[in-house]
Amino acid sequence: MDLSLTLKFRSPELSLFPGKPISPFSLPRKQYKPIFPCPKTNPKPHFTVTAKQRSPIEGVSKELNAIASQNLDFASCRRRVRSAFVEVQQQLDHCLFKMAPTGIRAEEWYERNSKGLQIFCKSWMPESGVPIKGVLCFCHGYGDTCTFFFEGIAKRIAASGYGVYALDHPGFGLSDGLHGYIPSFDQLVDNVIENYTKIKGRPELRGLPHFLLGQSMGGAVALKVHLKEPLGWDGVILVAPMCKFLKHLRSLPAL
Repeated sequence: MDLSLTLKFRSPELSLFPGKPISPFSLPRKQYKPIFPCPKTNPKPHFTVTAKQRSPIEGVSKELNAIASQNLDFASCRRRVRSAFVEVQQQLDHCLFKMAPTGIRAEEWYERNSKGLQIFCKSWMPESGVPIKGVLCFCHGYGDTCTFFFEGIAKRIAASGYGVYALDHPGFGLSDGLHGYIPSFDQLVDNVIENYTKIKGRPELRGLPHFLLGQSMGGAVALKVHLKEPLGWDGVILVAPMCKFLKHLRSLPAL
């Protein structure tokens, strides 16, 4: 059979392209799969934050350990823990407690600030009949409160003839607020100014020299208090004040 005759009379309707006859000698065209662009994504690093389980406190009962293991985010829980451990604290084998002077008059109370938060306050005064030389107001650090180790220090200062006053910053110790959370550093400063202004205005303290003591983060608070009211204090005492952050700490990402 003559192939040339077969190709010559092949019907054009069989062609995929009208007017272009199919040739058996044409190589098949290369087939390409469609390409769809994929959007570029930059996935953010994933962090998993876990809370480390507290180790049991040696020398105390299971009941006290159960109380101490509670979530301390809120002031009500922190107050419950503190109430349970008051006697344990006073019996600690530490010179601040074992050698603390006796006869010191202590008072505790809550003061509601202008933000509506209940702020825990405490005072230590000399023995009855001892004249007061001056007033010392304390600003505690980040990992501290005004009722732990400062208790022994305050008694020593009070025994020297000074009225000592302290408060827990919002979010710390027995004061209202999420534990350890500082939404604004200026709010800590304003809270100190607000509460200590009330204390300095008490009739029994008028005319006395007033001093501000700040430790660690409380030192930074005391410095800002002094900058906001430079004539409000007769002196500022700083113990290891937090004056500057290291560069590698300032650049830490937020979790």
